[in-house]
Amino acid sequence: MENTNIYVEPKNVDFSECAFYHTSGDLRGTVSSYLGNVDLNGKRVLEMGTADGFLCFEMEKMKADVVAYDLSSDYDWDVVPFADLDVKATIMDRKKLILELNNAFWFCHKAYGSKAKKVHGTVYSVPLEIGPVDVATFGAILLHVRDPFLALYNACRITKEKVIVTEPIGKYLWIKRLLNKLFLYRFPGPYVRFIPRRKEDWQVWWTFSPLIIQRFIGVLGFLKTTVTYSRHKFTDKQGKLRYMPMFTIVGERTFGLEQVLKNNPVQIGRI
Repeated sequence: MENTNIYVEPKNVDFSECAFYHTSGDLRGTVSSYLGNVDLNGKRVLEMGTADGFLCFEMEKMKADVVAYDLSSDYDWDVVPFADLDVKATIMDRKKLILELNNAFWFCHKAYGSKAKKVHGTVYSVPLEIGPVDVATFGAILLHVRDPFLALYNACRITKEKVIVTEPIGKYLWIKRLLNKLFLYRFPGPYVRFIPRRKEDWQVWWTFSPLIIQRFIGVLGFLKTTVTYSRHKFTDKQGKLRYMPMFTIVGERTFGLEQVLKNNPVQIGRI
């Protein structure tokens, strides 16, 4: 049953206290394809990793009832712990950005007159007190977490109908997909690639093939899936406009929540 005590109280913030993640990644006009063209009208949605809330407020425009979920500055970013990286200092620096993103959410929440609710926590401890949701969304979140399967499990265990997972197509996978179209090569199977090579890569852990995501959510009861591809504008570090190719998996639950909880007694928390 839903517990209203878990929701964060809205707060008034000044624009100068905010950071906007979606000023570098521009999803304007492409939100529907980013979310797999799923009809969210009347659906209760758990949005994992809301950041500044752009997708949250866009889903509200689609008439969804959204519970936005993300870190607060009380929690640590899932840093890749390179031996030559000052992990503690990196985490502390990231906490400042997390606070500014939280502020941006509340700034926009007020500006839009949003009714969305917000819960703070990690992907490894999504509280059952949120109650059942119809849809869970993972918008380019799994690449940033050490244990993507556990993150999916924690959200899917309270999801009744659909899970939507959107991830970038890494360079290797993108080339393979082009070869597949041109020469009938097989698109990569259940594939996950470990990304970090040097301490500057501390923010990103993985790239995925669509099939590995399908396998992950299939274990969790979402065996009926569709895969779509899209491109979205972003600004690179040099300020140039580019396009990010992405895939979206929409998984539909094919057996019930009670069966999942009974047959998959995974311990909640880090493993």
